Amino acid sequence: MTEETKHKEEAAPTGAATPEDALAAAEAKALDYFDQLLRLKAEFENYRKRVEREKIDARRWGKEEIVLRLVSLMDVMEQAEAVAHKSTDVKSIVLGLDMLYGEFKRLLKEEGLEEVVAAVGGAYDHQIHEAVETADGEDGKILAVLQKGYRFQGGLFRPARVKISKKKVEPVEKSKDDAPAV
Repeated sequence: MTEETKHKEEAAPTGAATPEDALAAAEAKALDYFDQLLRLKAEFENYRKRVEREKIDARRWGKEEIVLRLVSLMDVMEQAEAVAHKSTDVKSIVLGLDMLYGEFKRLLKEEGLEEVVAAVGGAYDHQIHEAVETADGEDGKILAVLQKGYRFQGGLFRPARVKISKKKVEPVEKSKDDAPAV
């Protein structure tokens, strides 16, 4: 051994890693990262499943809430039906139907359903009305409400279907002077 290599070997720290040691340390670190990745993947999968279960439970709970309210409406319907079968008086039958309709409207209002304003003679608004028929008249007025519209929790649920007036456009007659040259 030469004097120079001897000094280099002595200068090298005794704890210096050999390439094999460095490779083993890198492999151990990679295995640790891979293990962390697998754990995170499993945690995420469990989270996804939990969120899906919670969504299903929330839907079921929402349905139960609505069905419970509909059952109270069904109670009113049964009362109205019993009155209708017992009575020959048309007024009592109409009263029962009015009671039923009022209860139904109350239930829907409590759930966030509101009627869209659509009044005969009022202005047509394309954002909340759907024109399904037209007739000649003053432009943009509602002539008839064919089907009520509704908002649900602030957003448009169904536009009101209306018949509107449109100003009649007279066809313009062309004169011979307006004819294209041949």
